[in-house]
Amino acid sequence: MLIAITRKVSSSLALCELTHLSRTSINIERARAQHHDYEACLAELVDKVIQLDEEADLPDAVFVEDTCVVLDELAVITRPGAPSRRPETASVGQILGRYRTLHFIEAPGTVDGGDVLRLGRTLFVGKTSRSNDAGIEQLRAFVKPAGYDVVAVTLRGCLHLKSAATAVAERTVLLNPGWVDARLFEDFAVVSVDPSEPAAGNALLVSNKVVFPASYPKTRERLELANIHVEPVDLSEFAKAEGGVTCCSVIFQA
Repeated sequence: MLIAITRKVSSSLALCELTHLSRTSINIERARAQHHDYEACLAELVDKVIQLDEEADLPDAVFVEDTCVVLDELAVITRPGAPSRRPETASVGQILGRYRTLHFIEAPGTVDGGDVLRLGRTLFVGKTSRSNDAGIEQLRAFVKPAGYDVVAVTLRGCLHLKSAATAVAERTVLLNPGWVDARLFEDFAVVSVDPSEPAAGNALLVSNKVVFPASYPKTRERLELANIHVEPVDLSEFAKAEGGVTCCSVIFQA
């Protein structure tokens, strides 16, 4: 059974953490409508959507991806790099504990799930303001017995690794080569984002379909030319909060 965990949009979303963007007005009702459509899209692609309750006092809580790293053999509950986000992990851990053995990143380590890109048996992990060396080393220790390698990745100009690079097929990566070194993915086919759409590197692969922001039509065309089926969704309000299509869900096989 393929499961997606999501969380309702917080009424305080406009107070979200920001690193690379200036704060602009977020329409909460529009964000909730967009999130509803996103969940409806997921419901067509997975067997079950588990929607967590709103955390009204946690502005970024809708971005559930950052709270965990879920592999076939285990799950790691992260310690987000932004202190305001650390209370988000408890409710996600309660759900994941039904399906996986849990491990926990501990101080002084920090890891955001948005910095962790799994490609086969390798976890590429962004070294960012949200994920530090201590957290990456803890993650490496947790996953090594299950046969995973961890590669630390230096980024520039973006919040998370998955802001710059995501999987769009089993052996294909969508990336912004201005934000992450394309040579890291020399063993994979690469689709580069259109230069006019630098933030278009975040895509969500679910089975053999890719959920992708409707805001980036030029990059969508590049994906379709590479024979990648795209399911467009509008998450423009979440983009104002440095969020994308991977951020709003955690997807795993039960």
